Amino acid sequence: MKKIIFLLCFTSTLLAQKKDSFLTFFEKGNGNQSATYQETITYFNTLDTSFETIKMQEMGLTDSGEPLHIVTFNADGNFNFEEIRKTKSIILINNGIHAGEPDGIDATMLLYRDLALGKIKIPKNVVLVTIPVYNIGGALNRNSTSRANQNGPEEYGFRGNARNFDLNRDFIKSDTRNTKSFAEIFHLVQPVLFIDNHVSNGADYQYTLTYIMTEPKKLGNELGTFLKDDFNVVLVSDLKKKKTETTPYVNVWRGTPDDGFQQFFESPRYATGYTSLFNCLGYVVETHMLKDYKSRVKVTYDFMVSAMEITSKKAELIKQKQLANQTQFQAGKKYTLQWKIDSTKVNPIPFMGFKGGYKKSDVTSGERLYYDRKIPFTKYIPFLGDYKSEREITIPKYYVIPKGQWTIIDQLKANKIEFTQLKNDTLIEVESYAIADYQTYKNAYEGHYPHYNTKVNTTLQKVTFKKGDYLISTNQKGVKFLLETLEPEAIDSYFNWNYFDAILQQKEGYSSYVFEDLANEYLNENPQLRATLEEKKKIDKKFAENPEAQLDWVYKNSPYYEKAHLRYPVYRVMD
Repeated sequence: MKKIIFLLCFTSTLLAQKKDSFLTFFEKGNGNQSATYQETITYFNTLDTSFETIKMQEMGLTDSGEPLHIVTFNADGNFNFEEIRKTKSIILINNGIHAGEPDGIDATMLLYRDLALGKIKIPKNVVLVTIPVYNIGGALNRNSTSRANQNGPEEYGFRGNARNFDLNRDFIKSDTRNTKSFAEIFHLVQPVLFIDNHVSNGADYQYTLTYIMTEPKKLGNELGTFLKDDFNVVLVSDLKKKKTETTPYVNVWRGTPDDGFQQFFESPRYATGYTSLFNCLGYVVETHMLKDYKSRVKVTYDFMVSAMEITSKKAELIKQKQLANQTQFQAGKKYTLQWKIDSTKVNPIPFMGFKGGYKKSDVTSGERLYYDRKIPFTKYIPFLGDYKSEREITIPKYYVIPKGQWTIIDQLKANKIEFTQLKNDTLIEVESYAIADYQTYKNAYEGHYPHYNTKVNTTLQKVTFKKGDYLISTNQKGVKFLLETLEPEAIDSYFNWNYFDAILQQKEGYSSYVFEDLANEYLNENPQLRATLEEKKKIDKKFAENPEAQLDWVYKNSPYYEKAHLRYPVYRVMD
């Protein structure tokens, strides 16, 4: 009997020791501490070596000089993504894009450990992939003060990466190694659901967790309607069963939410804006900055578990909707480049807030906003969650890009865009854009001075393209990526992100005293142009009083004016 008791105690002690060996840094602390970058990688490496269901891999470099990792949990122990996709749905989780918002870093370690030990059962048809720390440079820049509005943890990383880029503004412009490596990961994994874990800023309210759901209409009619009316409804309900109340991200920066707010619009510069271009459902988890760290980690954990379970139950339906969604984006159909909130569609939603008001500031000469947590409320407030099309184009059959535009081609290659190259010099009838107008931000933004309010003029012409120029069909999975980057009027187009600024500058000019004679000769040979010039002087007083502007007008309407100026070097083939 003593031997049996000893064996039972010994076995129990071994199991307890094994369990304790997988405690995370967060669990070992006081509930207000987050793992460092190295502690996170070390922990996942321990899980990798301890469990056949977990594998950690090094991927591409980041601006910090350190490589990104992905950690995969697959109950079958198969880590070949091409094989996995045949029978399973993959969820990609991104943590620490803003390294001062580490909730997802600690929550994901807990989740993987619980899955490995069988505390949480992963559905057989789901595989999890996580980027444990995306902003490594920011995570290494550890401090306790840069998140002045945030209640814990005691130490955390910094928002900017190793080169001070905000990585959640870089997905389309792709200035950083982090983003280039993310594209490699995303296209390798090809998830059906993407989750980006964050901590919010802004108003005060009762919720510990809010979320940004990929804008449904931008995602596409089939997939967007399913996300809004099916997946999200079930997700919110499931979280409620876990005693986690949630609401759409409280997009309020001045004043209180009492009068309502509108859904945040994540254009392709943002993570979920980018992933949605490839028919991927997307969520940004936003825990509330003023709630304690332990609670924030818990609700992030709960969100990932609920999303995993719902993805499993609806796996086949998601795949069907993805296929159906693709048919919306075909040559000849309309595509929205610019959206705006539909103020006619107001959807009242229940909201759990705190009474807010204003009182005299003890710091400044003005008044300050405050919230009284002793006076919570629950009431219906207006929510503007619908966007409508403001600017549409017709999807072309092909784009043609001269081979000299190698920076653009490199970006397309990195995002797995398919193309062919012309085998001979070829005359093609194309739609050609000229940049008619644009504005430029006066202050630097994420390493650029972006353009906005871009307008183009379109002409139909025959252009001789050279052998080796690129012909890119829109009949491919990445069609939305092509449209969002190559159409100059799109909010996050490559034009607006300064990729084509060289065309905005004239490279040749004229000396007035020389061109005067050429201009007169040309006008004599083209009397209709002279008549147009005279008419413009009659109706435009400012122009009539400016001889330099008149001569420049003649120059720009003559064959001496360079064709490349303001001529957008990407062409559309409609038939």
